[in-house]
Amino acid sequence: MKLRTQVLLLQSAVVAVALGIGFTVFATTTEDRVTDEHGQRALAIARSVSADPTVRDEVARYSAADDGVVSPDNPELASGAVQEAAEAVRTATGALFVVVTDDQGLRLAHPDPEELGRRVSTDPTEALAGREVVTSESGTLGDSVRAKVPVSDPVSGRVVGEVSVGIATDRVRADLRSDLADAVLIALAALVCGAVGSLLLANRWKRLTLGLEPEQLTELVREQEVVLHGISDGVVGTDARGNVTVVNAEARRLLDLDDGIGRSVDTLGMTPRLLDVLRSAEGIPVAATTGDRVVVAVSRRVVRDGRDLGTVMSVRDRTDIETLTRELDAVKAMSTALRAQRHEFANRLHLLDGLLRRGHAEQALEYIEQILGSGPLGEQLEGIDAITDPYLHAFLVAKAAHAREQGVTLVLGENTWAHATVRAPVDVTTVLGNLLDNAIEAARTSGRAPAEVEVELMEDGADLHVSVADTGDGVDPALPDVFAEGATTRSDPTVPGGRGMGLVLARRIARLHGGDVVLADRGGQRTPENPTGGAVFLATLPGMLDERDTGWAERI
Repeated sequence: MKLRTQVLLLQSAVVAVALGIGFTVFATTTEDRVTDEHGQRALAIARSVSADPTVRDEVARYSAADDGVVSPDNPELASGAVQEAAEAVRTATGALFVVVTDDQGLRLAHPDPEELGRRVSTDPTEALAGREVVTSESGTLGDSVRAKVPVSDPVSGRVVGEVSVGIATDRVRADLRSDLADAVLIALAALVCGAVGSLLLANRWKRLTLGLEPEQLTELVREQEVVLHGISDGVVGTDARGNVTVVNAEARRLLDLDDGIGRSVDTLGMTPRLLDVLRSAEGIPVAATTGDRVVVAVSRRVVRDGRDLGTVMSVRDRTDIETLTRELDAVKAMSTALRAQRHEFANRLHLLDGLLRRGHAEQALEYIEQILGSGPLGEQLEGIDAITDPYLHAFLVAKAAHAREQGVTLVLGENTWAHATVRAPVDVTTVLGNLLDNAIEAARTSGRAPAEVEVELMEDGADLHVSVADTGDGVDPALPDVFAEGATTRSDPTVPGGRGMGLVLARRIARLHGGDVVLADRGGQRTPENPTGGAVFLATLPGMLDERDTGWAERI
């Protein structure tokens, strides 16, 4: 059975039961009320008859008469004043009977003359004792609601008889049926209204549940739980007011969040960049950092039938991808350097081959001594021999080649010295690479000549200090914090979320090792302290070098 039908039947049943109970209570109370009303009416009639002077005088006279006066054989009773007064009242009020008796309970007035002089069929004791009584009893004329009132002697005040007035039960029932008929009509109208209301409620319920049945809703909730907590992406959902409605387990893990359901998204503890992504709901993937992780977040607004239902943001962990990318960059740099060295060595071997084939042994020997005195590719980056770590060596040679392609010259500072082995080449090349990429871009776009980038690496025990300066225009004054996520003056549509992540990653990696990356000089003009005129960044990377390989003694 469909939910709509169940709701309709249930609501109709509830309305019907409520109306049935209400009608039963109403009928019971109405019966008591109508019976009481007719009893009070009979009492009022009886009181008026008992107060009639003629009736009082005649009843007192008959009560004082000798035995045998009040008997069925006395024709005076049928034409007497008491009978006439009682019949007049009965006719005027529509009562079933108006009976008057003496102090012995013998009838002095009755609708049936044949009953005159006979004892009444119901007990008159209470009334003859001076008390008024209202009861429902059955007499010679049938069932009735009757009232009995004592009649007192006008002189002595002694009870000399009683008046009994009855209203037929059929009349009481007729009045009751009339009242109940109205109640039935009202109940039927209420039942119809309840059925219509139940139908409207069922239709509204169907719209609210999108026509889904309870079993389908249950299955939908289960599927939602499976999807939300089974996917590898983190999901954060908010309603139109910005209150959190969904936070799956992966989102709590990636973003280090608590449940937060029902609270404002501002209280979740997300970074400002992620909050901006969630609020903007532009549908553009944006790279961001949170803790020691790099994530890509994208949010979209959910609208149904023109109604804003809220926003959903998905977050994907890119930490492993970033790590692999760093390693790939390092390998690529070494591969580039090795290809260049292979090409250079091949040219040298070809020259030696030619000299030896022509018998120029002395020239070949001189050439060998010459190339042994210069390192491989040494002429491509002057001073590169001051760096012996193969990763750093190859990385800087590759960056120098890349810079030349951009029209920028990469030079090593005169204080460069790093003869130790790098312990974490991926992290070091990531920090150094981000600083060099920014510097090369700044020098290339500045328009200043010559376009140069100066990099200086110095070992200090196990610590590595890096300085990168360029001949660019310096850091834009409109950019107060260059280390803020997304801080950049350029936009690249090929980069998710644009630029602005390099310096953030560089500083984060340095700080993970107890170091830091700082902006030493914003640049903008050449000074004795900053001869290049561009920005100067300093990086400190503690514990990145193997102290056993440090070459300070060799340098000294």
